[in-house]
Amino acid sequence: MPTLVPLPVDDPRSQALLAEYFQMRGEAFPQGETYRPVFPTASVFTPPAGVFVVAVDDGADVGCGGIRRIEDGPAGVRYEVKHLYLRPETRGRGWGRLLLEDLERRARQWDAAELVLDTHHTLAAAGGLYARSGFEAIAPYNDNPNATRWYGKRLD
Repeated sequence: MPTLVPLPVDDPRSQALLAEYFQMRGEAFPQGETYRPVFPTASVFTPPAGVFVVAVDDGADVGCGGIRRIEDGPAGVRYEVKHLYLRPETRGRGWGRLLLEDLERRARQWDAAELVLDTHHTLAAAGGLYARSGFEAIAPYNDNPNATRWYGKRLD
């Protein structure tokens, strides 16, 4: 079972995982469409504005994810899940759920009323994880060109 370690999003370890994630997404993006990666600004993942965590297993960084506060929604304080990623060799072990639950716990500590996220329809396993974790389809809350689906979960 991995340990989840909060790290600055601009830490070299975080950046290495994000680069892997962005490369994987770019390679898997549908032909004819362009994936537009954006390395996040450190301040949006600095508590209490947000947090970025790295999953470490047996001394190796194997995944990451973060939450950042965005504009309040109809329910109140809202955080967005970003860059949830696990290296392919670690998938299927429940570690994605572990990461997501940790991020949800942290959002609750900051009095979040809702967690939201955007994703792409080609990420079927991620969509399944979100549904099993209580996220429901919502109307788009942003104009992310990499997203085709938006999800939300009330935390109150």
